[in-house]
Amino acid sequence: MAEIERLMGEVNSFVWGPVMLFFLVGTGVYLTIRLKFLPWRNLAYAVGMIFEKKDNHKGDITPFQSLMTALSATIGTGNIVGVSTALVLGGPGALVWMWISAAFGLSTKYAESVLAVKYRETNSVGEMCGGPMYAMRNGFSNKALGSFLAGAFAIFAVISSFGIGNMTQANSIAAALKTSFALPTWMSGILLTALSLLVLVKGIKSIGKVSSILVPVMAVFYFCASIVVIVMNASAIPAGVAEIFRMAFAADAVAGGVGGAIVASMFQAMRWGVARGVFSNEAGLGSAPIAAAAAQTDHPSRQGYVNMTGTFFDTMIICMLTGLVVVCSGCLGQIDPATGKLLTGANLTIGAFSTVFGDYGKYIVSLSLALFAYTTILGWEYYGEKSLEYLVSSRAVLIAYRVLFSFITYIGATMTLSFVWDFSDTANGLMAIPNLICLVVLAKDVADECFDYQKNVIEADK
Repeated sequence: MAEIERLMGEVNSFVWGPVMLFFLVGTGVYLTIRLKFLPWRNLAYAVGMIFEKKDNHKGDITPFQSLMTALSATIGTGNIVGVSTALVLGGPGALVWMWISAAFGLSTKYAESVLAVKYRETNSVGEMCGGPMYAMRNGFSNKALGSFLAGAFAIFAVISSFGIGNMTQANSIAAALKTSFALPTWMSGILLTALSLLVLVKGIKSIGKVSSILVPVMAVFYFCASIVVIVMNASAIPAGVAEIFRMAFAADAVAGGVGGAIVASMFQAMRWGVARGVFSNEAGLGSAPIAAAAAQTDHPSRQGYVNMTGTFFDTMIICMLTGLVVVCSGCLGQIDPATGKLLTGANLTIGAFSTVFGDYGKYIVSLSLALFAYTTILGWEYYGEKSLEYLVSSRAVLIAYRVLFSFITYIGATMTLSFVWDFSDTANGLMAIPNLICLVVLAKDVADECFDYQKNVIEADK
């Protein structure tokens, strides 16, 4: 078993290695240029579109609920644990590369969502079905290739939903609650199973309603707590920001006052910044557009702009706040007395918040982590269900999936399965391959929708 786990770990490292990251960011660069930088130029318009209701148009949930469902799946452990890990492995400069990857990720997320709405279908019970698998099947001129890639994407998405979207999140919740509140993991498992069943068995409308409440509340809570820490450590901001940009482009640098024990090259900063940024906002993986397809909208580009803001909020705001909190706190580069190694992950973030909130810092981080991870479970159930629906249209199977998915959270909360983590993480990365091919092949469709809709943007700006 140990040999299998080692092999799976190596495969996972390759899948999420430099080649994959190059294609993820490279596709974003290509789309940004192909769309004449309109996703960047129209970002303010996109943010303004979030709260517009389209009840008179086809769709299952409002554009806002669609965005919140997508954000529920993307704002997760990566925003807290992933960012802190990137700062240790890639240095403070990783934050700059996280931002750069997110900037091009705006175009990727926009394109994915446009195609999801353009090629969506209505199922037997009147619900919308869409995402990369439908775009590939309905949009490719080579139907055999489209169907093959669509099937591969759907299979990888179903696998990922149980691992990255469920068990790893449940495990993070249980660990956080045990550390901060001494709650036994079995109790966390029962609680998660009950809460998941309560929401998931009712389908996307229930997920959308819960996400539209939980996601804004948890985001505002974390935002406010982060701002307090940054303000209280304001004297360290100038040196911290200078160090962030210095180490982002230094050939080989040692962190100064914000982490003297951290040594990282520009390549390391780039690698870990891009990797954690993509892992957090999922731009290019093809998961978020599945939620976009459920939105009530009259034009693919309109929802494309709305869902595009998910990358902005997730990485450019939430991840950046975590990074600034850590960098300005003075905790980066410190040694953990318990292990004798550098503070990293959730412990580093807790240490940063504790510089201002004391013992309450661990409660703030643990509560945020639990909420972020729980909403990720909700969002990924929908992704997995719609991917399964593409493969098997039986309603009985889909209802059974909802129930099984809820009970799987108990296993995730109470067991540590490193093989499952690596296997599902690999499947998560493999989702990107057919999706990126789809984005490149159907780039003309995206551009046509983008340019056609631009008159609406111009009219709104008048």
